[in-house]
Amino acid sequence: MSPDQTGSIFCPGPMSRRSFLESGYLALGGLGLSELLQSRALAAANTQNKNDDTAVIFIWLLGGPSHMETYDMKPDAPSDYRGQLSPIATNAPGLDICELLPKHAKVADRFSIIRSISHEDSQHARGSVRFLSGRKTQSVNPISEFPTVGPVVAKMREHRNVGVPNYVASSARAYGGGSAYLGESAMPFVVGGNPGAPGYKVPNLALSNGLKNRLDDRMSLLNAFDNLRSDIDLKGSMESLDDINQQALGLLTSEKAREAFDLTRESDATRDRYGRHKWGQRALLARRLVEAGSSFVTMYMNNPDVPGTQKNRIHGNWDIHAINGDLYYDLGVRMPHFDSAVAALIEDIYERGLDKKVMLVVSGEFGRTPRITVQPGTRSKVMQPGRDHWPGAMSVLVSGGGAPMGQVIGSTTAKGEYAKDNKLDPNDLLATVYRFLGIDQHHEFLDRSGRPMPILPHGSPIAELI
Repeated sequence: MSPDQTGSIFCPGPMSRRSFLESGYLALGGLGLSELLQSRALAAANTQNKNDDTAVIFIWLLGGPSHMETYDMKPDAPSDYRGQLSPIATNAPGLDICELLPKHAKVADRFSIIRSISHEDSQHARGSVRFLSGRKTQSVNPISEFPTVGPVVAKMREHRNVGVPNYVASSARAYGGGSAYLGESAMPFVVGGNPGAPGYKVPNLALSNGLKNRLDDRMSLLNAFDNLRSDIDLKGSMESLDDINQQALGLLTSEKAREAFDLTRESDATRDRYGRHKWGQRALLARRLVEAGSSFVTMYMNNPDVPGTQKNRIHGNWDIHAINGDLYYDLGVRMPHFDSAVAALIEDIYERGLDKKVMLVVSGEFGRTPRITVQPGTRSKVMQPGRDHWPGAMSVLVSGGGAPMGQVIGSTTAKGEYAKDNKLDPNDLLATVYRFLGIDQHHEFLDRSGRPMPILPHGSPIAELI
């Protein structure tokens, strides 16, 4: 946090305008589709895994949502801990959640809440790396020294070619995380913005119809639409380069990919149920992608972008310090959108028979301080409530994955300060994800210095989710 011109302190949160623009592009640094596929031609083919048809959707709540105002209410705690909101019962006995999540309450038998995950890093970038890679870091470089879960899945499944991108995200990197020593080829196909907006086009796929009539000029097309650097051939053979081009062109002209990204193929009723906003349409796109064959999809739900609201009382992501925004005004704006998007996604996963193929995880990098702070807002200039960073306790929603649902896994202390029963680590959640995907968490990659590094240094799958 740094002082502004008035001497107030403002936490800008984890979002950097320069580094994390939510615009649609294939990947960072001019990475083209052909280069994204380069590693497939350079690496030895992996053996087809029987679990290759499984997939994970990660809804990432950048900034860290308050567990005390979402999934771990403390109605009996003192007022400066429990806050202004009350819990409501759900259709799963013993699973109470925030009153601002009534649609969640109707599908609670189809998700489980983990209340006892905690870690030790309260800084956004390092906390994200800790949560998404399973390793501690002192680096705040957004490229990261350790690969996070999405790039790991992309690398382990780089042999798959099913007509849709294998790893898709609405932003290139979780703040503080990336592909590290796995290389840029493990980064996602990025679809930013609002995929439900009128006239929205997916970069590098929007021209597929036109490309189909010009396949005879493959190299010039790739140069024009994908900035292919044909002079770079890491394998040293034109045969390898030609194979890469064939794969790239196959994806560019894939009818399956174009259909997966086309939300107009969904009924108005379905799109309305998710919500005609960025979060709802991103959640719907995630379901369409995993249904079509993508292995890992990360969708950010950050700024709700709700017209007519008081912007000086809303923060751009879930990092709602008192100095950043009014916690309860902010939640009143964002929670209905979050509620509709996540509940509709859970409903769809089960109603479409995807609950054994798809695992949904909803989380941020940490929770928020159990005790509320009241300070003048940097922008609003009035006293307002908020909560600060808190890795000592957080809540994570998990749905599908063929696991028992309607559970509360673990608990926190009476004031929501620390994990109490069934204490878990982010690595345990990651181990659960990798096990579901059929990925050996002990598999080793070579880091930049040539040392073998296992995917996870420690962690065990969560017994209740197996």
